Amino acid sequence: MSKYKSAFEKLFSGTDIRVNGSNPWDIKVHNPKFFRRVLQQGFLGLGESYMEGWWDCEKPDVFLYKLFQARIEQKVPKDMAFILLVLKAKLFNRQSKSKSLESIDAHYNKGNDLYCIMLDPLMMYSCGYWENADNLTRAQENKLELICQKLKLKKGQRILDIGCG
Repeated sequence: MSKYKSAFEKLFSGTDIRVNGSNPWDIKVHNPKFFRRVLQQGFLGLGESYMEGWWDCEKPDVFLYKLFQARIEQKVPKDMAFILLVLKAKLFNRQSKSKSLESIDAHYNKGNDLYCIMLDPLMMYSCGYWENADNLTRAQENKLELICQKLKLKKGQRILDIGCG
């Protein structure tokens, strides 16, 4: 077992999440570089490695819930061996400017086909409000209604959402 995998498993102990376990919230790792990347980049590395197919999970929502519930970001070991391992992962990042540009191009120039599959009919790229909703479209409509209520919009008024993230 690699030192990065060992460090990852130590970090995740107490979360009820196992590597290649049998629970629907356990992660299945397909690329051994995953462990180093998560130690190197934290939650960003976790998310990007998921998008790149380095790991998957039957119930990613439960996986994330368990991570946040366990407050994993507060449980990073303070021992010198772990700190040195994370520093090594960060210092020896082989990312180059050309590789970054390639990644940006691959992620942001996909066209709308992917978004039509995963987003609601209004193509909103944000969370929905799920109270009294049983599908994404209703959840997104609920969110818009809630926003309008909070803004105290009146009939005939308009709002421009420029999506600045």
